[in-house]
Amino acid sequence: MDEKKRKERGISLETPISDAVIDSLSAGDAILLSGWIFTGRDVALPKLVHLIEEGGLEEAGIDLEGSVIFHTAVSPAGVGPTSSNKFDIQSTIPALSKAGVKIHLGKGRLSPETIEALKEHNSIFAVIPPVTALLESKIIERKVVAFPEQGMEALHMLQVKEFPCIIAAAHGQAIYD
Repeated sequence: MDEKKRKERGISLETPISDAVIDSLSAGDAILLSGWIFTGRDVALPKLVHLIEEGGLEEAGIDLEGSVIFHTAVSPAGVGPTSSNKFDIQSTIPALSKAGVKIHLGKGRLSPETIEALKEHNSIFAVIPPVTALLESKIIERKVVAFPEQGMEALHMLQVKEFPCIIAAAHGQAIYD
């Protein structure tokens, strides 16, 4: 398949994500993610940053190197992106990127400062269409990995197959500019 057709269909990516893969992506690229991804939002992401700051990731059994984080809660009704530009989510992106997260998934416009932090840590931001039924059909397995007391806002891991996304910010460029 030629490069143009591959990008139109979606570039297939498997977690964990390498720096070389990030280097090959551009704002506007369509991607199809497969593998394990983390989920979190307003409650779980700040707690995850606190674990990083306290050096507690290894003890918690969480490895963020090459990972993907989807800004969502996990409920019996399914998953859908939440606004990534809310303070409690956007403020975690620089620390999580520094800790190894390569792709942040959500929706909304990020600040220029956050886009610069993504660039600094060779991470990217991708938007997911808010189509819960489609996303639910792409989930193979789910499990709670931290903060179970937060219910659907706990930190989860989802095993996904061909999760559809569009790169919204990469290498200092954004589709919203």
